[in-house]
Amino acid sequence: MEKNMRVLGLKNCDKTRAAMKALKAQGHDPVLVDVRAEPLAAEEREAIVAAFGDRAINRSSTTWRGLSDDEKARPVAGLLEDHPALLKRPVIEEGGVYRQGL
Repeated sequence: MEKNMRVLGLKNCDKTRAAMKALKAQGHDPVLVDVRAEPLAAEEREAIVAAFGDRAINRSSTTWRGLSDDEKARPVAGLLEDHPALLKRPVIEEGGVYRQGL
């Protein structure tokens, strides 16, 4: 049985587009999940946090820099719920296993 591969990111993100292109070149048929248009379920956010911890957040993004210190101190899963663009992209999910980048 073939596993479904999903790329979690933003459709306009250069890194997400590059990952999609590279995966297709490797013969995969990934599905892009734009986390702004299709917010992640709480269980999926928790799985990403369990897999990557604080590394799930892109701390060099303009979204991060725009947050107050109080916001930055919040738990990672809550930040991802309120600010999906903070997800360090791309996250590739296949068969319930998460990895960042290629």
